[in-house]
Amino acid sequence: MPDPEHEALRDLVRARYDAKDDLRRARHRLTKFLLRQGICSPPGTTAWSARHHAWLNQLSFDRPAAQVVLDDYRVVEQAAHERVRRLELALRRCAEQSPQLPLIAALQVLRGIAFLSAVTIVAEVGEFRRFASAPGFMCFTGLVTSEHSSGATRRQGGITRAGNRYLRHVMVQGAHNARYVPNLRGAVQQRLDGLPPDLVELALHAQQRLHARYRHLDRRIGRPKAVTAVARELAGFVWAVGRRMCEATAA
Repeated sequence: MPDPEHEALRDLVRARYDAKDDLRRARHRLTKFLLRQGICSPPGTTAWSARHHAWLNQLSFDRPAAQVVLDDYRVVEQAAHERVRRLELALRRCAEQSPQLPLIAALQVLRGIAFLSAVTIVAEVGEFRRFASAPGFMCFTGLVTSEHSSGATRRQGGITRAGNRYLRHVMVQGAHNARYVPNLRGAVQQRLDGLPPDLVELALHAQQRLHARYRHLDRRIGRPKAVTAVARELAGFVWAVGRRMCEATAA
């Protein structure tokens, strides 16, 4: 059973997800309001970038009612963005004080798993030793194939989605990085500094394995299914890192 400190960290992680959902809804409402007015952002402008916000600041309407709606949607979007930023800062402070910090750092050796993904995994999993094998952890994420079989007939369908949705989201988002050629440079290299050689070797093996798997499946079954399959295998590498850190702590 997780202790109160771990449950508090998990609540903070989920509060940040709730804030992200609210921010997405606020931005969706504002965007659709502008579309109803026949207004689109300038070509070449990345949505919600600094340039996009500068363009929004210049917008105004002759009709008072429309201006009130625009101002209200802008205030809600800015408040939601500030809420996400505030929760992420709090999450970093709490993680730095958590006894799970070594595990959070170790999980970031995997490409596609940065700080927010790593702390989400740690908060939602709790104890990796409760999963005896990688397939058991994959089932917990809900990324395994559903099956409806009877006798000699075997029918497989989509993923079960029966597990932890936060973990499933993190794994799928991380799996998109498998399309890149394996390398240990840049941000990944910075996260590997000071870590044991076996974790560095595991990180390189994971990149090579997942990239090859993605390239193979992308040609056969298309990108969405390929990403899901790679996410399932990424969960196996996450389990391997988690068990390795648990054993090191126990020793």
